[in-house]
Amino acid sequence: MLIRTRKRSDVLPSEITPQGAYLNRRQFMAEAGALALAALAPSSAFALQRPRTPPEVSAGPIWLQQQILKAHDSQYGKTDKPAPWGAITGYNNFYEFGYDKTDPAANAHTLKTDPWSVTIGGLCEKPGTRTLEDILAGVELEERIYRLRCVEAWSMVIPWIGFPLADLIRQARPLSSARYVSFRTLEDSTQMPGQKSRFSTIEWPYREGLRMDEATHPLTILAVGLYGEVLPNQNGAPLRLVVPWKYGFKSIKSIVGIDFIEEMPMTTWNQTDPREYGFYANVNPAVDHPRWSQASERRLPAGLFSDSRIPTLPFNGYGEEVASLYTGMDLTRLY
Repeated sequence: MLIRTRKRSDVLPSEITPQGAYLNRRQFMAEAGALALAALAPSSAFALQRPRTPPEVSAGPIWLQQQILKAHDSQYGKTDKPAPWGAITGYNNFYEFGYDKTDPAANAHTLKTDPWSVTIGGLCEKPGTRTLEDILAGVELEERIYRLRCVEAWSMVIPWIGFPLADLIRQARPLSSARYVSFRTLEDSTQMPGQKSRFSTIEWPYREGLRMDEATHPLTILAVGLYGEVLPNQNGAPLRLVVPWKYGFKSIKSIVGIDFIEEMPMTTWNQTDPREYGFYANVNPAVDHPRWSQASERRLPAGLFSDSRIPTLPFNGYGEEVASLYTGMDLTRLY
């Protein structure tokens, strides 16, 4: 007989979305998103606004829609209720499409996500370029309700659809000398207009990286959907990383390259300002950002209505699962 002990980060059975809500999910998300956006005060510093132009978000290829519909529940989740669709898709950092929070929803329709391929290389036995369909062939997708904590001290709870990054890593068969995994986003200023902005200080393409044990940890996933739908462009379609115990900038979007390497990779924000953005970027309320405290956060969308904040948890509340990865490390220095 299998007896499963509930982890602190597991979702409570009473808070699992009823099946009926998902069967009617399109209407549910449209109504919830519209209500969330309409109710927010425009004077708020974090106010959500409707996109300046209607987002022409692709529903994705039929085969991906069908695969996402077959996604099953998993043991992973949070006791928090997910943010509404309108908040998750309307308030984003995705500088390839602009620097305002509403820019991605307004501008990401220019991104063409079908067809899509990912080049896998570096220190592995099975390098090559794989289409998204190849990557997802035989993969069992599942829903994971994760908390997303931004380094800017706001947070959301998001019901992702995805699969463990470890599954793809096993397919590539990295060599024993591969100690890190490096990721890069699409570089194409015709599809991502923010990349040609004269105001940008970022060296494109966007790059991120994880230590191998972080990349293969069971909590680390590649997401292709959310709320039972194909991942919207502004949220990193068609393939994004989700590492829930790290600040959100580590969860790189629209991935086109994965490399296995021996040395710690240079990552975009760490390269831009290493004093403010460390390589590890583990959520740590005891280590402030140089310009603001990390001890508390605004949980969106509720946090937009007032100045109320909630305490930030070490490792974003996933310490029971991941703290052992950093035993003996000084996380105030290696932030």
